[in-house]
Amino acid sequence: MSKRKPTRAPTTDDPPHLQPGSQIEISSNDPGFLGSWYTGVLIKRAPSKKPNNKFVVEYTHLFEDEAGTKPLRETADAVDLRPPAPREKVRKFKFSEEVDAFHNDGWWEGVITKELENGRFHVYFKRSKEQLEFGEDQLRLHREWIKGAWTPPLEEDKHVKESDEVVTEGKMDYNQVVARGKLECDNTAIKKKDDNSASKKKLKSDLAASGGKFESNEITKYREGERVEVTSDEDGFEGAWFTGTIVKALGKDRYLFQYDCLRTDDDTDFLKEKFDALHIRPCPPEIFMADSFQKLDEVDAFYLDGWWVGVISKVLNSLSETNYEVYFKATQEEMKFKYSELRIHQDWINGKWVTASKALKTLLQKER
Repeated sequence: MSKRKPTRAPTTDDPPHLQPGSQIEISSNDPGFLGSWYTGVLIKRAPSKKPNNKFVVEYTHLFEDEAGTKPLRETADAVDLRPPAPREKVRKFKFSEEVDAFHNDGWWEGVITKELENGRFHVYFKRSKEQLEFGEDQLRLHREWIKGAWTPPLEEDKHVKESDEVVTEGKMDYNQVVARGKLECDNTAIKKKDDNSASKKKLKSDLAASGGKFESNEITKYREGERVEVTSDEDGFEGAWFTGTIVKALGKDRYLFQYDCLRTDDDTDFLKEKFDALHIRPCPPEIFMADSFQKLDEVDAFYLDGWWVGVISKVLNSLSETNYEVYFKATQEEMKFKYSELRIHQDWINGKWVTASKALKTLLQKER
């Protein structure tokens, strides 16, 4: 009797990366883990009596037991799943490029703030407001999975070749992903899902697990009456900056801030809130653009009395004026804006303004 051929999991009507057995990357909306992606495998669609868009996933590096023998499984929404991000085999990273850095078993979104020697870089993480050091083998160009395609797409040339399966379906063997980007981690530090301080891991200054080197950020001091912008970690306000005035210093790098546009519930006065210095920055300088914005430029869009960080996904030219569609990662939405409602996005890092805009990279590198 001949041996039975191995059977494969049945396919479904879902896209390729949501088929059972597909290699995937998983994001989390848990506090402290926004902007990170962890590798894993899609097991199946989550059982439910009602139609749903949730799937059972299994992590590659996160475990349910301290011995590291039982991979962690959990249910995730389809919007938090994507194929493994494509990665060029040869790439020279540059100052101000947006990248993902492999840290604590996951890929974390950041921006290169300094080129060091021997192929090493300083990377600044906006959400944790920390700056760490990485080697080029620990970085990949940051990409967004938008409407079933990677933005920006993989660069194809004689030095950069990926298989059609990777480009079209995003199904790269996990071992290849890890071998090219994994930090030399201490595998004895087994991570548990329910321990936020040690599982999916918020970025910390303790880099024993990654071998990186922490560089403290310079804390800016503010004066009473100074014009500034503030940001909040509250749900629904990620990536937004609101202008206002410092009312007074409260000590320990905390300040009382008054908004320019937001008012109290009874509409009797402008809203005041307390913020620490890490959530405050000076008002960014105005950058005059000789040309219009370009696709993939990182911008701030003025909406609901605040400046929201996004990326230009489409340039809409017409006879009367040029408008832009802007993609917002935090909400996974696209909205249309006029030129006058946009500004080049800048980050306040160690007392200096840094921009990741492609249009200004060359100028910034010359000025350094």
